[in-house]
Amino acid sequence: MLSDEELIRSFKHGDKAAFEAFVHRYHSPLLGFLQRMLHDTEKAEDLVQETFIRIIRYVQKGQPPAKIRPWIYQVALNLCRDYWKSAGYRAERKGLEQIPEQRDPRPSVIEIYERQEERQAIIRALDELPDIQKQIVILRFYQELKLQEISDTLHIPLGTVKTYLYRALQTLKSTLAEGKEGAPREQRMS
Repeated sequence: MLSDEELIRSFKHGDKAAFEAFVHRYHSPLLGFLQRMLHDTEKAEDLVQETFIRIIRYVQKGQPPAKIRPWIYQVALNLCRDYWKSAGYRAERKGLEQIPEQRDPRPSVIEIYERQEERQAIIRALDELPDIQKQIVILRFYQELKLQEISDTLHIPLGTVKTYLYRALQTLKSTLAEGKEGAPREQRMS
């Protein structure tokens, strides 16, 4: 199996199949990453496409970086940041705040519901973290990047990545423990 770097080098020399293989390798991981960052599947799909378009443009014009995996997450994360700064994002958020939250009326199995509740509690706890800590947790545990790759992606020292990750995990542990102890089971399920 060719490495990411070999695929990108082959693409730079005109091998379109190499880029298709690269897209096939990273489409799902990037989509999952962007869905977790944006909580919007449609927008995440748009940004996955934009990530690959930017990679194509960069590779065709310049020299690809030595480490491809951190770079593609960096490109995707920069697109998220641009989106969060955009007027369109602020308008969407304002509109969503005015729509009352709707519950799923369908009955479900208790275990499935509890798992969904736990997943939502984790998502809420992740959203309460400072952005940098949230990004590190998602890159480490959902995207399975190594700590050095996260350091390369976010352009921060490895020691800082470790510190932020430790703090994030402590905060998540505390927040999730408070959530379980804070509400009785009946209240959590309503």
